[in-house]
Amino acid sequence: MMRTISQWYKHFGVDHIFYDIKIQQNGKDREISKIDFDSLEKLRDFIMKIDICGLKKIARNTVFSDGDPSSEIMIIGEAPGEDEDIQGKPFVGQSGQLLNNMLRSVGIDRKNVYVSNIIFWRPPGNRNPSSEEIAKCMPYVKCHIKLINPKVILLLGGVAAKSIFNTNDSVTSMRGKNMEYEGIKTVITFHPAYLLRSPEQKTLAFLDMIKLKKIIL
Repeated sequence: MMRTISQWYKHFGVDHIFYDIKIQQNGKDREISKIDFDSLEKLRDFIMKIDICGLKKIARNTVFSDGDPSSEIMIIGEAPGEDEDIQGKPFVGQSGQLLNNMLRSVGIDRKNVYVSNIIFWRPPGNRNPSSEEIAKCMPYVKCHIKLINPKVILLLGGVAAKSIFNTNDSVTSMRGKNMEYEGIKTVITFHPAYLLRSPEQKTLAFLDMIKLKKIIL
């Protein structure tokens, strides 16, 4: 495997490095984008300014994160919905209320966790984000995780789980397994919006929350 940095530069006076790494693998070149910021504040400021995937111009607000950045728990969902778009915070609608209840069921207060999404802007009509939109946001999401450096990541739903692990496996097949992302223990469960439509799955989600709690004990 051979790596060469094809370009790197800074944007808008922020200490932000973006570079394309060319990897030669099995005789084929593959480009990987990597984003580096040296602080959460600089990453947030950049995300607030830039339309990374084309959704910013049609959204009301950029939805970056909510909660305690020093928390051991980082929760990642898929994309903001209408309520989140209005308030500029993740998980504040019905899904957010259910997430709060899920955390509370194992003695975790929402204010003591850190919450974000794979996509920082609401897709029109609450549709699923496209593969292109996800690909453009993922380098920033990975940087986000690196800066928070939690003890455990809770991934909510298929979009989050598939994006982080770059797989087409379903949530059903991934949940319950002992998984790690970059050395960080990772728990995968159903998205609260799905649980609102399929309440019969709440028992499995509760088991996932118990697993989450055990990791931070």
